[in-house]
Amino acid sequence: MMNSTQVSHFTLAAYFDTGVFKYLYFLIILTVYVLIISANVLLIVIICMNRSLHEPMYLFLVSLFVNQLYGSALLFPFLLVQILSDIHTVSAAVCFLQIFCLYSYAGVEFFNLAVMSYDRYLAICYPLQYNTHMSCKRVAFLIAASWFPPFLIIVITTSLSFSLQLCGNIINKVYCDNYSIVKLACSDTTVNNIYGLFTTLLTIISLLTLILYTYTKILRVCFSGSKQTRQKALSTCTPHLASLLNFFFGCMFEVVQSRFNMNSVPSMLRIFLSLYFLTCQPFFNPVLYGLKLSKIRHACKSLFSVK
Repeated sequence: MMNSTQVSHFTLAAYFDTGVFKYLYFLIILTVYVLIISANVLLIVIICMNRSLHEPMYLFLVSLFVNQLYGSALLFPFLLVQILSDIHTVSAAVCFLQIFCLYSYAGVEFFNLAVMSYDRYLAICYPLQYNTHMSCKRVAFLIAASWFPPFLIIVITTSLSFSLQLCGNIINKVYCDNYSIVKLACSDTTVNNIYGLFTTLLTIISLLTLILYTYTKILRVCFSGSKQTRQKALSTCTPHLASLLNFFFGCMFEVVQSRFNMNSVPSMLRIFLSLYFLTCQPFFNPVLYGLKLSKIRHACKSLFSVK
């Protein structure tokens, strides 16, 4: 048995020879990455430059867009290099760094979406007290609370995996993931499994409880309120709900693929499902919020309009 610190590299076995099509896949991935960077940076700049958008909801959106740039920064360049490479290996240091970045991205995304549901709850259910509840200090605290806990959780997760003794270095994915590393261990993984299960369940249950509670209250206000209240709720909550469902189902695809035997599923479909929450969410969110939120839409139109 060898300690994971002695493993110089991991082999990513999900890649297969695509011949000349690898250049087509490279262009597709590159195009998606450029669009993700462009869309997220554009909306961050628009929100920061327009004082009328310096409201809690839009500041939380900036946090969301920054996280999507962060999550895609270590995935897409890595995929582009691997697509053109004939040998699909990754150093141990880069592999564990990728695990940390991608898992922390997922955690921050989920925390951000929960904070945004709380913000919508206060705006719709307590509109008169909203500015009092959502002060600058509260906004800063909630943004910090969206980033710090996921990073702390994933630091411990990555450290536990790094200390494992491994009996192999082949990962059946197109990128490194923590569960694949744990499956390679020939030492006791009880602590890893307990910690992973505990933190995952605690995080998911607590955040989903918050989200379900806030939307139950929002729906109650909508059904009992005026038509104007319902329209306001729909205009601001629809993109958030769509983003939440898209991210949730993307994560479920990855969990199911990691935990169950998917050999009967075509390789391309398995790869697409494993990349869904890492590629579609960063592209889906800026497009969705840019189209559905009227203030952002009008700011975009004024930016690109010819005077």
